[in-house]
Amino acid sequence: MLMPGRETRVVELRVHGIMGTTAESLVGAVAAVDVAGDGVGRIVRPADRLRRPAPGPMLHTAVRAVPRTIEGYVWGGMTSGGVTKSTWALMFPFTLANMAHWMLPPVPHDNRPAAALGLIGRSLLRLAALLLTVLFVTQVAVVSLDLVAAQCLAPGSPCMSGLVPDWLRTWPGFRPVVGLLPAAFVILLLGRVSSVTWNVNAPPMPGPVPGNRPQRMPGASLTADPDTPTLRALHTVAALAVLALLPGTSVMTVQWVAALVLLVLSALGVLLLDDPTGAAPHRAGRWLRIALGVVTRRVFLIAGVLLVIGSAFTRDPLPNRVPALDVTIEGIAGLLVIVVVLFGLVTIPAALLARREFWADLPYELRPWAGGWISPIVLAVAGLLGGGFGAGIAITVRGLLGNNDLQLPLGYEPLTLLWGVSAALAIAIGLVLGSITGVHRWHNDRKGKQPPEADLLHQNTTPQEHSTATRAWRRGRFQRNHLHHLLIAFGIALGGGAGVAIWMRLRDFGAPEWMAPFSAVGVFALGFLAATLMRAVYQAVRRPELSRTLGVLADLACFWPREAHPVVPPCYALKVIPEVAERAAEHLADRNTRVVITGHSHGSLIAAVAVSRLMETLPPEDRERVGLVTAGSPLQWAYPRAFPSVVPHKALAELHGELNGRWRALCRGTDPLGGAVTTWRRQVFDSQMIGVGFRTDGSSGPLTAAQQTESGALILGSDHWLPDPQLKPVPGLRWSPGVRGHRDYQADPEWDEAVAIAAGLS
Repeated sequence: MLMPGRETRVVELRVHGIMGTTAESLVGAVAAVDVAGDGVGRIVRPADRLRRPAPGPMLHTAVRAVPRTIEGYVWGGMTSGGVTKSTWALMFPFTLANMAHWMLPPVPHDNRPAAALGLIGRSLLRLAALLLTVLFVTQVAVVSLDLVAAQCLAPGSPCMSGLVPDWLRTWPGFRPVVGLLPAAFVILLLGRVSSVTWNVNAPPMPGPVPGNRPQRMPGASLTADPDTPTLRALHTVAALAVLALLPGTSVMTVQWVAALVLLVLSALGVLLLDDPTGAAPHRAGRWLRIALGVVTRRVFLIAGVLLVIGSAFTRDPLPNRVPALDVTIEGIAGLLVIVVVLFGLVTIPAALLARREFWADLPYELRPWAGGWISPIVLAVAGLLGGGFGAGIAITVRGLLGNNDLQLPLGYEPLTLLWGVSAALAIAIGLVLGSITGVHRWHNDRKGKQPPEADLLHQNTTPQEHSTATRAWRRGRFQRNHLHHLLIAFGIALGGGAGVAIWMRLRDFGAPEWMAPFSAVGVFALGFLAATLMRAVYQAVRRPELSRTLGVLADLACFWPREAHPVVPPCYALKVIPEVAERAAEHLADRNTRVVITGHSHGSLIAAVAVSRLMETLPPEDRERVGLVTAGSPLQWAYPRAFPSVVPHKALAELHGELNGRWRALCRGTDPLGGAVTTWRRQVFDSQMIGVGFRTDGSSGPLTAAQQTESGALILGSDHWLPDPQLKPVPGLRWSPGVRGHRDYQADPEWDEAVAIAAGLS
């Protein structure tokens, strides 16, 4: 512990979590004012009545009270609000495919088979992402080109007869333009939105100080891929090429061949173009990047635009159906299924090889989800959601047009069956899991089995308060332990429905009569899916304060840089983490200042990565003045298990050792999103809580028994287990009766104690 001098002060730099936290709630004040930042990433402090930055409350340590400055970094504006950001909801399947890249198992060092499997897996993932883009554009064309332009606006059709007269339907070029223009606009919109990047308001991070960098640091691979502009251009070219192919005839023309060549070249490009930041680029990779330079990309884009324009003139007048859509949609869907299956097969040995080096010696509750095989499940869900969104919108538009005679592509019939069977499987799986859960809870109640932490924290409370706490602990623990099981079950349900639909399509027979209810359920599910999506987008545009659901999805998914799929929203982590680290470094320039970066919920990941980078770049004398506090953090049960290559368990242990006890974690068992961070295998022996966890030397092992603080919290290792409900009101702190769960960590009396320890003052 460093003794505080007379001039010592503490800067508490807070980073919020998901769901659009306000600046006032972040700094715990009725008003807040910006003191730095560029308006997108805001650094705020509490404000007085004249809107001036106000000092924070004194921090009471074991020796004396120390002045404290409270600052907060507000990043919620990067993921919510505005018309442009609302359209990001349409890219959610793309975002899932991109996130699947960061869920891949890590590649062991100097293991050629694992490196080869990783390269093949990443290539297949990028190809699947390209097929998702092409499928999305094709499904937009189903609505605009086939349903509206070809069928609804056909001469003599009663559809929209009161709005579009017959003479206009026969006007040269009218129907092809009506059909192609919306799809071309969607391609333009995707390209424009996905080209948005956040300007980093901080100088480049300096290189690691010799001897500072541990073997693994959490988030070390969170860097921008320099190939993203090329990948984005290839996706745009592929989308334009498939749009140019759709109105074509069965006769092979020069235009048709040119569009097909562009499509094939785009597929080859995404297959071969791997990220050079993970390894030194080879000679072939260098030549590939030269071949796909700025000039080549512009030529491809111009060629794609010209082919789309040419298709509008060569296919005038449009027929009453666009037959190429049936073949194209089924072909793209079939290729996507094949690529996803191959990707899943490749990931199996890759996960087994990673297991031997990275998590074979870890307890089960710390190992990656699905044994490191979660990435194919997420990719499959992305593909099925992408197909479902498109089909649902087409079904909804046909209903809005009020003409059930309009025909949908033949591939949509098995798709409705897919979602109907998936819904039935989901209900069946839910009933089974619910029954197992109910029996398990009944068994625990009958035997009186309680969470060990809850018994110690609430042993002196009334029976009613003890029962309330115990029930809340069980609910929180159940959600943390089984959230990934729900994701896997959802993937299995969709995969089972996809298997039935594919089998029936390959056998080339329609659904039997007894399966008609499944198709009806599928039609309802797809329509409901599309209506919910469009309603969410509408609310996000008109009333951003109500778009919390979209905000949560964007906050979680858009943390990851563009890698597998470039047509996704910009990664805010590439801006937030450097700016938080730079702000901390500015304060550390004062030798009397100690900085404690605190992160709540998802913000704990941002805080941990920022601190890890400071540990790399600061000299030893400054590293001792940096601390970390996490609250309600999923840094044990979620991120290392879902993203084992980005936030590996060993990296967190080494960061804990680098901080030498200055990492404190506030935990509540009642919190469904944040649990233990540095300890596991907790149990009660002789009325004391013991367990295994991170040690200050960077290793893991048994810890000394937990100590209870004046506020009633239990400190085991670096985890501070808080009683919830809180035992009694504390003067000077906000009081919230009942179970707090995931909120109000800063109002707990243990917060200041954790900050003081993280600052090295207690």
